Amino acid sequence: MTDKTIATATSAATALTEIVTLDSSIQRGSQTVTEITVRKPKSGALRGVSLTDVLQMDVAALTKVLPRITDPALTEADVRDMDPADLVQLGGVVAGFLLPKSAREASE
Repeated sequence: MTDKTIATATSAATALTEIVTLDSSIQRGSQTVTEITVRKPKSGALRGVSLTDVLQMDVAALTKVLPRITDPALTEADVRDMDPADLVQLGGVVAGFLLPKSAREASE
């Protein structure tokens, strides 16, 4: 592989996930979650929700989708109890993943 091929593969893999640092950590027993990795959703992870609702960061839609695409996996209860600022951060990442590549590149 050439350096250019490696760089392209690395940037493509990076575009499939994004790490969000939470303003308010999530406590799970003795574990404290301060960062969430969000994966770009496939169509199956979006089942049962309207894409418009996800793009508008509708709380009910995000409550369904985020547990399917986060690591550590958030539960629906985690999402419901989440600091609104953190929900907005995570929703923004998910909405950004749904934009066409040309729209994402134009905003960079």
